[in-house]
Amino acid sequence: MSAPTPRGPLAGAGYFVRGLRLLGHPRLRGVVALPLAINALLFAAAIAYVASDFHAWVDRLVPAWLEWLHWLLWPLFAIAVLLALFYGFTLIANVVGAPFNAVLAARVEALLRGDSAQPAAAGSGAALREALHGLGSELRKLGYFAVRAVPLLVLFLIPGVNAAAPFLWLIFSAWMLALEYLDYPMGNHGIGFREQRRRLRARPGLAFGFGGATLVATLLPGLNFIAMPAAVAGAAVMWVEALAPVPPPQEVGRLRPE
Repeated sequence: MSAPTPRGPLAGAGYFVRGLRLLGHPRLRGVVALPLAINALLFAAAIAYVASDFHAWVDRLVPAWLEWLHWLLWPLFAIAVLLALFYGFTLIANVVGAPFNAVLAARVEALLRGDSAQPAAAGSGAALREALHGLGSELRKLGYFAVRAVPLLVLFLIPGVNAAAPFLWLIFSAWMLALEYLDYPMGNHGIGFREQRRRLRARPGLAFGFGGATLVATLLPGLNFIAMPAAVAGAAVMWVEALAPVPPPQEVGRLRPE
């Protein structure tokens, strides 16, 4: 009998680390390069934009009646502003890189399952359909994000409650990043956004651990440039090992680690 699949946050964070290690694999380098360049350009633009008026934004968020707690609230609100901006630019990067990310997830899955699982090369028509599907999926996730992010952002304006808002935003961001990147391997198998959420809700430890690790990587200078492809690769590993249906007995022997 096989060992039970780990479900905790540490196991979820470990999938991101494994995805990071996979980026140097010879069969993945080509499909990683273009999304990596896109992410680098967009994060550079985000950093320049935030640096232009960052201090004034955060000062406006701290209410006057809490000036005596400015030393404590300023870093909390600063983190919240950074998360909102960086996550927004990550969404834009993923809209542009979605077709490449789907290919990356498929190649990682092929590496884990064996060469016989390698998807066939798609023609131009299939590639166009994949690009349109990826764009539609990103727009659905963006709508899901907006509906829930607006009430959370309103909490920053409510006296007393706004002190807890940055922590709630951290939790929400980890959940959204898990949804964002696990969509690629699951979407490759025709699993819709609603079913994706159901499967992740059944494994909350994995979801929040993976999303939290991705969030930390997104905020760390240098590492943030490769966070997107690493998260896609890690999500594909999580799909194969923890979320996909159990393969038939004849396929189990073909599964191999990274």
